[in-house]
Amino acid sequence: MTKPLLIEHDDGVDRVTLNRPDSLNALDPALIDALNDYFQSLQRNRTTRVVVLKGAGPAFCAGLDLKEQNRGGTGLGASTTDTVESQRRMSDLVVAMRRAPQPFIAAIRGPAAGGGFALALACDVRIAGESARFNAAFIRIGLSACDMGVSYFLPRAVGSSVASELMLTGRFINAQRAFATGLVSELMPDAEVDAAAAKLALEMTETSPLGLRLTKECLSMSIDAGSLEQAVAIEDRNQVLCVRAGYIEEGARAFLEKRKPRFTPRA
Repeated sequence: MTKPLLIEHDDGVDRVTLNRPDSLNALDPALIDALNDYFQSLQRNRTTRVVVLKGAGPAFCAGLDLKEQNRGGTGLGASTTDTVESQRRMSDLVVAMRRAPQPFIAAIRGPAAGGGFALALACDVRIAGESARFNAAFIRIGLSACDMGVSYFLPRAVGSSVASELMLTGRFINAQRAFATGLVSELMPDAEVDAAAAKLALEMTETSPLGLRLTKECLSMSIDAGSLEQAVAIEDRNQVLCVRAGYIEEGARAFLEKRKPRFTPRA
């Protein structure tokens, strides 16, 4: 049986592939469970420093697989308790991604719709191919567009006006407009997306292990900080931890010797 999720590890980077290309990598129960298991495992994982998330074939992720979801007993005939549990298994994905200390890079080709849009938004950096397109598809199937963290992430990425337009209509935004609005940070031909994600991941792994993790943590906290003082307090705490960990010694030495630093994990 084909695995719904493929994970390849190479020198600190996990390349994670949603592997249901015949269904445009739609989220069925098996894929949702596999993603939850993997994301939860990252919390105590020091070997993996960066995660690159992509879809097999021509799509990133077409969202929830409605056929499989109904077949699994979570459609209209399901109990309220079953429906709550099914919903929570999906929303747990984006919560686990944000709690994970590793930065996530989304390498996106083709549609990232509904739940696929949510997964892309939960990543720290999004790189799009020219075929990429995004939409909050939930509202087009009788649901609210506010699902799986989209109402939290999207306004922070593109502002409230564009977010409202997309979420109140479910209309698609293409790769060119996604780049123009800041939804994605790079736009390139489809064939170059994987290489660009790999290059970015490599640059991240060349930083200190602790500094990388604390930077993701601080960015997430500062977005919701109630004041400048709160953000600065988090920054000060993180800088003290990095200094005490000793990474600055190699960083300063490399700077003075005009070379790249060679950081090694420390206890």
